[in-house]
Amino acid sequence: MSKYRNLLIGSALVAMAASPVLAEKLGLGRPALPEEIAAWNLDVSPDGTGLPVGSGSVEDGEAIFSENCAICHGEFAEGVDNWPKLAGGEGTLADKDPLKTVGSYWPYLSTTFDYVRRSMPFGNAQTLSDDDVYAITAYILYSNYLVEDDFVLSNENFLDVEMPNANGFIVDDRDTSEAHFWTEPCMENCKSGDVTITMRARVLDVTPQEEGAEEEAAAEEAPAETAAPAEEAKAEEPVMEETAALDPELVKDGEKVFKKCKACHQVGEGAKNKTGPVLNGIVGHPAGAIEGFKYSKGMQDFAESGGVWNEENLAAFLTKPKDFIKKTKMGFAGLKKESDIAAVTEYLKSVSQ
Repeated sequence: MSKYRNLLIGSALVAMAASPVLAEKLGLGRPALPEEIAAWNLDVSPDGTGLPVGSGSVEDGEAIFSENCAICHGEFAEGVDNWPKLAGGEGTLADKDPLKTVGSYWPYLSTTFDYVRRSMPFGNAQTLSDDDVYAITAYILYSNYLVEDDFVLSNENFLDVEMPNANGFIVDDRDTSEAHFWTEPCMENCKSGDVTITMRARVLDVTPQEEGAEEEAAAEEAPAETAAPAEEAKAEEPVMEETAALDPELVKDGEKVFKKCKACHQVGEGAKNKTGPVLNGIVGHPAGAIEGFKYSKGMQDFAESGGVWNEENLAAFLTKPKDFIKKTKMGFAGLKKESDIAAVTEYLKSVSQ
């Protein structure tokens, strides 16, 4: 024990000697130079103070985000497992369980920029260039439908971006407005009797789960009577008309576009439901009828209304999922090019035959 005690005492003495007052008294060290302080002073304020010169586009941000951020936050900023969601949650702040994201909750864009620049990527912080940070921030804005796909964010137009919840916060003036409530705090023997747990967390998705646990939980939550409607949907499945020959080049292009979807959807032999359902046979298939997948309320409503994934509905959904189906769980912002929509539809046809 004496060995460890000596180590602790020695560490404490070194720490004390390193303090500015003692360092000057003992003749140790020197004051930090302005450029040394500047290297650590990365603050970016809501009024733009501290913003570096630079710019980055949504297009570049998509690639940089995919490489550095998607492993935790999803290809479309929709979050992976219980890692933070950066997009979505619009209109949920008044709900019992609101989804707080950059788009729905954060009042200042500077918070996003500052945090990415200072702390990301996880485990490899401060390796991104300023232009990369601008690009990632632009892509996060795009994922929240706040800018278009051709948007370029820079230090010059940074303050022009309006955040939806900019007016959702108030100045914390409790030190004056609530001072008359305060009493001297109790510092000892403040509670009599035994301390007992009176409530438990009711939100069950706050802790990362083992692989497969989410599917098991969903299966347990599914009511037993859901088997009958599934059989009915199967029975009502429309007879597929003979499809026209596929365009091989368009299928090839669509396979490239589908890379944007692979984070959530699988196709082909051995495909399984992930964050999104399997898409084998989806073209011409009734909506919300993939066995074993738990759909959002919006998708269930679409299915109950007789919705079918014909080419028209598929194109509308792929353009802006949240506009076509309200409250869809899909975090993808949508495909902006008609050529990409046509290509990925042709590709999905190829795995539908």
